[in-house]
Amino acid sequence: MAEYSALSLLRNALSGNKDWKPAWRKPAPKASYDVVIIGGGGHGLATAYYLAKEHGITNVAVVEKGYLGSGNVGRNTTAVRSNYLLPPNTRFYEHSMKLWENLSHDLNYNVMFSQRGVLNLAHTPAQFDDYARRGNSMRHQGVDAELMSIAEIKRLMPAIDVSASARFPILGGLMQPRAGTARHDAVAWGYARGADRRGVDILENCEVTGFLRDGDRVTGVVTTRGEIRAKKVAVAAAGSTGRVMQLAGIDRLPIESHVLQAFVSESLKPFLDTVVTFGMGHFYMGQSDKGGLIYGGDLDGYNSYAQRGNLPIVEEVMAEMVALFPSLASVRMLRSWAGVCDMSMDGSPIITAGPLPGMYLNCGWCYGGFKATPASGFCFAHTIARDEPHELNAAFTLDRFHRGTVIDEKGQGATPRLH
Repeated sequence: MAEYSALSLLRNALSGNKDWKPAWRKPAPKASYDVVIIGGGGHGLATAYYLAKEHGITNVAVVEKGYLGSGNVGRNTTAVRSNYLLPPNTRFYEHSMKLWENLSHDLNYNVMFSQRGVLNLAHTPAQFDDYARRGNSMRHQGVDAELMSIAEIKRLMPAIDVSASARFPILGGLMQPRAGTARHDAVAWGYARGADRRGVDILENCEVTGFLRDGDRVTGVVTTRGEIRAKKVAVAAAGSTGRVMQLAGIDRLPIESHVLQAFVSESLKPFLDTVVTFGMGHFYMGQSDKGGLIYGGDLDGYNSYAQRGNLPIVEEVMAEMVALFPSLASVRMLRSWAGVCDMSMDGSPIITAGPLPGMYLNCGWCYGGFKATPASGFCFAHTIARDEPHELNAAFTLDRFHRGTVIDEKGQGATPRLH
């Protein structure tokens, strides 16, 4: 970008960055807005951006209890994919993929989207058949999918153990070539700057402590920075959804909050130019541009709001890594962290109006929150602006659990896997 030329970077570095312009303003809260969005993560910021860009609604505030990007948008393993089985999810995540492919240009901000592919490994004939079924479903809906043989996998990742003596022999895999990774914090910053430049107020360190009501209708929020009235209030609080909704008197939702850990290793020479997932456990890994391995595993298996994990999952994840790549046994892990995921009961999200008049709800992202960011914001903005769902989120209702019309995306929901 021209405004951040090499000369500009050098001038600001020599001056101690004293003339560096913030990417977004630090405004004081106004007394009222057309829309208040609770949650300054990827989904909340994307919603604000698309409200302004697509619907011309700019009198919007995003309220964030901490600093911008302090939640799940900065606490994930950066994978982006649309390799789902069921049509409502496949169509939704493929729309997100298409938005990802143009996102840096749209935001005029480099989100470092890298289409290096995502490969799901199969270890049994039944699992390979299941991947073939998923791949066929994807291709029927216009999404790229390729089955890979053992030889092709070995050529792609020479360090992987494909021998017959491996603990879990590999029989093949399902590849989505257009999938990949993006820089998670850059996504938050890009959407924040884009929304700010369209007039949206981003209110950091502004925790919601209650809701303003007129009868059943929600008319605003009470925050640590004062009362803010709004025609519409949208909740996009990820793992904190349950606690936020309790403030509005909604005690029961079909979601659970779970801890999901992520890890980074020391930097290594490039050896893995795709994202790979382990089919006999819950493990996934890619390599960043700086050389560190970014990887994660299963839920910790208990409900929690803590942004940290526990050692049993660390041990499990490392064992699965070494089962696939024995040569990584001596690699050092530098750090770990955890996000708090709001896991729905069927593995599919909730993007809907309600459950109170004047309130809108975006939650239940399970393992897929980061990759859904663009489509989530796009569809949630449509739902808020027009008081009706976009065709891509029409199935993601809250009452589907009451009606029994769940979208059961196998293995993606709140029930932890047993190995």
